[in-house]
Amino acid sequence: MKFNYTARTKDNELQAGIVEASDRKEAVDTLQGHGLLVVSMEEEGRGLSFQIGFFSRVKNRDLVSFSRQLATLFGAKVSLVSSLELLASQTEEAYFQEIIFDVASTIEAGDSFSSALANYPKVFSNFYINMIKAGEVSGNLENTLEFLATYLEKQYNLVSKIKGALTYPAFILFGFIIVGILVLTVVIPNLTEVLTQSGQELPLPTRMIIGVSDFLIHWGWALLILLVALVFAFPVWLRKSLATRYFIDGLKLKLPIFGKIYRKFYLARMADNLATLIAGGLSILQAFQITADVVGNLVFKEIILEAKEQIRVGNPISAVFGKYEVIPPLVYQMISTGEKTGSLDYILKKISDFYTREVELVIASLAQLIEPLMIFILGAGVAILFASVLLPVYNIAGGA
Repeated sequence: MKFNYTARTKDNELQAGIVEASDRKEAVDTLQGHGLLVVSMEEEGRGLSFQIGFFSRVKNRDLVSFSRQLATLFGAKVSLVSSLELLASQTEEAYFQEIIFDVASTIEAGDSFSSALANYPKVFSNFYINMIKAGEVSGNLENTLEFLATYLEKQYNLVSKIKGALTYPAFILFGFIIVGILVLTVVIPNLTEVLTQSGQELPLPTRMIIGVSDFLIHWGWALLILLVALVFAFPVWLRKSLATRYFIDGLKLKLPIFGKIYRKFYLARMADNLATLIAGGLSILQAFQITADVVGNLVFKEIILEAKEQIRVGNPISAVFGKYEVIPPLVYQMISTGEKTGSLDYILKKISDFYTREVELVIASLAQLIEPLMIFILGAGVAILFASVLLPVYNIAGGA
């Protein structure tokens, strides 16, 4: 295998070239053996894998695995650069592999770990980078990596359970929509001619079904273009319109059934973020600012930022949380206890554990309820669809 590389000499001069090796690690070792500091390296013929990073992404599962393995290696007293190079050589995703190698090269060039990670804000969140920075400042990077790995695993497992519970009903609903479109565009047009030629007055549901069928046949292409445009344009518009995002985030918390899940999910995330950041050595103000940035809901972000400002002027956190309906009394009472006893990070961890279990229980119950509910809704939809078509046909047959 051939690798294109860029490296620095002992005189700090840039040098570019090609090196042959059986794998990337051997190529790096070969260059280091010649007194070169590798800045970047890519396999010849695969250069586009990193250049098209705009279209690539690192999966949460890969980031969780990377964090846990890095914590294990660093805890085993393997140097940070060696740990990163080893993990990069074992990573199957070419895009993520390039990033890890580049982070290792940046650290070898003299930058800190957090600075190297900050070059990839779309992969490593502000939360992740600041946790690493706190570990570097406190000299306790090993424990910080353990905190991070545990936190990411917990968040990943919780989100995975929510997605898993919603995958089945989403699949069933998608299948029903496809079947419905096929019936409306293939079956209904063939029956429409028979029904209209009969001369009898068609019931309202039948006329509505025929109208939807005609619309899909003649304007379905326009509807498809509109839907595709909305899929791409709506997220962009949402990022630019804070008022709309705030309205949607607030609406999510008030939805029947799902609103309760969202509230518990964001409470668990808020408490878990704060507990992890405070335990990781960040100041209380930094912890609240970072949590506000990564909590994922503007309503909760507003509450957290207000709490941060109250802390700045010396007021208790619980006084702010008690003003909002989305924060249950249990939460601000426990936080008040944590503030008085000086065990805020411990209390926040307990709150996080409690609401994580609550979300898991609700999701498990919801998954059991969704299946019969979906069957009932789909059965009712199919019954209405076919009754609207078949009743006039039976009337024609009876009249004949």
